[in-house]
Amino acid sequence: MKKKADIYRMVTPDHLCPWGIKALDLLKRNGFAVIDHHLETMEANEDYKKDHGVDETPQIFIEGERIGGYDALREHLSLGPDPKEGETYQPVVAIFAVTFLMALTTTWDMLGSLSIIRAAELFIAFSMCALGIQKLRDLKSYATGFVQYDLLAQRYVPYAYVYAFIEAGGGILMIAGLFSWIVAPIVLLASSVGAISVFKAVYVEKRDLKCACVGGDSSVPLGFISLTENLMMMAMAIWMLVQGL
Repeated sequence: MKKKADIYRMVTPDHLCPWGIKALDLLKRNGFAVIDHHLETMEANEDYKKDHGVDETPQIFIEGERIGGYDALREHLSLGPDPKEGETYQPVVAIFAVTFLMALTTTWDMLGSLSIIRAAELFIAFSMCALGIQKLRDLKSYATGFVQYDLLAQRYVPYAYVYAFIEAGGGILMIAGLFSWIVAPIVLLASSVGAISVFKAVYVEKRDLKCACVGGDSSVPLGFISLTENLMMMAMAIWMLVQGL
């Protein structure tokens, strides 16, 4: 027979406790017969905590024995602590993976075959657009992170805001090869300063900073990925200039 588990969690018209949902899922996936008790108002939730001498919900009971909250349940099931957010390259890897596949499928649709050169062009342009969007969604937060290492932004703070538009706008125009004689030099200058700034901060000064490449709330460490972003932009800008000769 399945072991019986009771869970008391907050379920109101305005709020579904995410930890309660995760705890319920864990119990079901581990084969428990779950009785799901809803605390349907903020008052009911506060009363439950007060009456039972606990400071959080959800609260889980297995065969009548109180286990505790979500973290305690994971420990009881020998799953270890829930992975916490820390430094990760996942956001950048996700962007590069998707834009690379976009470049391949777009090239195939346009040419009826795969062209390495065209796919590389589109990959860099699409990546610039995607990274630009991440910066533009919260310009203030992005700029706060960017000025910590970019040499030009440290001398002229408004440039931190401009850079996001350079990257996104440059990517858009590079997709179609429009206005190369204007776009390429601007992108080349911005990315060159960016590459020097990252190299100085990471490899010379050895500072431990977060990269603003995917926005100001990024958990991506400043380092090789950040340098790669700038080097890709430099390569694309130089390629456009060569193509325009």
